[in-house]
Amino acid sequence: MWLSDQQSALRVLTAEIGVGLVSGGIFFLFVGVVLFFDATLLALGNVLFVAGIAMLIGPQRTLTFFARKQKIRGTLCFFTGMALVFLRLTFLGILVETVGFLNLFGDFFPVILNFLRQVPGLGPLLSMPVVGTVMDRLAGVRRSAV
Repeated sequence: MWLSDQQSALRVLTAEIGVGLVSGGIFFLFVGVVLFFDATLLALGNVLFVAGIAMLIGPQRTLTFFARKQKIRGTLCFFTGMALVFLRLTFLGILVETVGFLNLFGDFFPVILNFLRQVPGLGPLLSMPVVGTVMDRLAGVRRSAV
């Protein structure tokens, strides 16, 4: 199916807004943690992050992503942590949310690591023997000894 110029421009605009929302969400989450778990900033960061994910991949795919059977534990932890943050139990909420985040998005870490190894200034640093081994272990990458 071919897209008109207006439809493709709308998709690009939606993706740009989604990236902005996710970035804003991560920023507010970071600032909320730095400012001793400020509940308002953490709640705002959570809302922006989830809205940005929905804008990036679409509402239907977002629901499908969070409803996958193999990721249900991560989904429950993530949204329970969000609810705890909204109830102003911020430290406990962030801990539960982090567990859920790692369960949901943990399989992206090897992909992110491979992308970062392609970045010109950062790639050689991440490919050094000691640093590369540590980063592989953190990302859960398994290398076969050849």
